Amino acid sequence: MASAASIAVTTADPHSAESISAGSGIEAATKGGTGEGEGAVSYHAFRSEEADLAAVMRAVQAELSEPYSVFTYRYFLHHWPALTFLARAPRSANQGTAEATEGDDAEGRCVGAVVCKMEAERAVARGYIAMLVVAKEWRGRGVATSLVTRCIEAMKAAGCAEVVLEAEVTNEGALALYGNLGFIRAKLLHRYYLNGSDAFRLKLLLP
Repeated sequence: MASAASIAVTTADPHSAESISAGSGIEAATKGGTGEGEGAVSYHAFRSEEADLAAVMRAVQAELSEPYSVFTYRYFLHHWPALTFLARAPRSANQGTAEATEGDDAEGRCVGAVVCKMEAERAVARGYIAMLVVAKEWRGRGVATSLVTRCIEAMKAAGCAEVVLEAEVTNEGALALYGNLGFIRAKLLHRYYLNGSDAFRLKLLLP
């Protein structure tokens, strides 16, 4: 299982071998505003498997010790493509075409992504933040906040009444990020993760 200190991902199945805490490792991403260089980042919704699947997988796998199956990504991206957003940064001027990696495109390299879904809970439409990741070198520039804000707006437009996720109780960075966005700690989940760690269920009520 991936180290809880090295990644920025949430998962819908906390009991799988790949489950990790919400927003792990995004402590730096929650400090300050947009930061120097954040203006160079562009954001877009998931377009198609051909255009963006490789980029999302590469961004998440770069922060995981055990990569997810492609079927996990397809589950979310095929059912809720409008609830996935990518952050791309231009490749450096000295990076040649030959150095471009799979998933890069004219908009640049994928440096962050948020993957979400919708579900019904007691007849209420609810959004769920399943994965959030920001490349280490792009943390502290407001990328995580921008990604989460975009997915919240998309969920609101889709008719969701609330947004939820789980975050490890010791993950101060993730708790600060979501707290700044209006999430509350709705419930303490004892031994929620396979490593025995507790989690907070975070909830945001949408107007």
